[in-house]
Amino acid sequence: MIDCIFGKGLAAKWRILAVAIGLIITARPDLAQVKTEVPPVVPVAKHVFVKHIKIYGEALKGNLEGEAVNRDAIVFLPPSYYKDKNRRYPVVYALHGFSIGAEQWTHEIHVPQTIEGAFAKGSHQMIVVLPDSKTAYGGSMYSSSVTTGNFERYIYHDVVNYMDSHYRTIPKRLSRGLVGHSMGGYGAIRIGMQHPDVFGSLYVMSACCLSPMRSRPMNPARRKAMESQEKELESVKAPADVAGLPFFARAMLASAAAWSPDPKNPPLYLDLPWKNGVRQPDVIAKWTANAPLAMIDQYIGNLRRYHAIALDVGDQDGLRFDMIKLHQILDNYGIANSFEIYHGTHTSHVAFRFQNHVIPSFSRNLCATKNCK
Repeated sequence: MIDCIFGKGLAAKWRILAVAIGLIITARPDLAQVKTEVPPVVPVAKHVFVKHIKIYGEALKGNLEGEAVNRDAIVFLPPSYYKDKNRRYPVVYALHGFSIGAEQWTHEIHVPQTIEGAFAKGSHQMIVVLPDSKTAYGGSMYSSSVTTGNFERYIYHDVVNYMDSHYRTIPKRLSRGLVGHSMGGYGAIRIGMQHPDVFGSLYVMSACCLSPMRSRPMNPARRKAMESQEKELESVKAPADVAGLPFFARAMLASAAAWSPDPKNPPLYLDLPWKNGVRQPDVIAKWTANAPLAMIDQYIGNLRRYHAIALDVGDQDGLRFDMIKLHQILDNYGIANSFEIYHGTHTSHVAFRFQNHVIPSFSRNLCATKNCK
């Protein structure tokens, strides 16, 4: 993932890498994830009910990184939930991006306002849940790792089972939708193509990390940059030490913890794709194995099972090239999918898209009756 997006010059490397992990680094990187156009309030919109809960992750037990097993989640119940007590609802699982958690994700997509707006504009009522998968380094990559825990299973099994047992859901795959943005988009396609028995419709927004890392010799500038980054990481003796690290270092640690865990390499229990300035082919191969564009051909049969697959990305988003490739692969295999390149950056229209495209897409495609097959 990392090397395939490097541009010329160290500044370009930092900026483009940041996009690949899920952020657009500007002069104020701390504000990048919340710069999004907010659609106007729909005057007739009815309020949804917001529940802040904890969901226990059996799949996360024993993780070497010390990540919390009992995790935050935010549930949005439709306006009719407490009035029509015999009614059951489809559920949308919405996955956040890198460096933010469920609470920050609510501000980026401006829920509950955008959910309420979608319902008011004609979308069928549904439950929306935002599980939190932020880790010590900024993100789980929604992957399975002894270091971070199995966040993939946490989403498709632990969170789904909790929702089905605690709320009036329609507990069938055709009534479950999975959506994510950036790292969450990566999670949506990664989890989606492996678990069509759980979800019936997918929506992938500006997914990061789709392409594998390219293995090639490092020029002197790249080697110097890698050596500098190695020195930064030498100060990290435990996950709690990352607070002062720059974005690049945290992104590398998060990716390594997810894709190249090493239970025999304390204290961080991970392997980086270089050591002493030398690329590590075995580690790079592990990262490649976790790149959706590298493994998608194995899951074509699974992807054919989806009732609907939607993809979108901004025309000013560096991730659009890989999103185009994902769309083309689906097209080449004859798998129906909607794809839109809209005018915007990585984060500029996420809230607008969530209200006017994501929720309506699931409204059209999720089964909203008890008779779903």
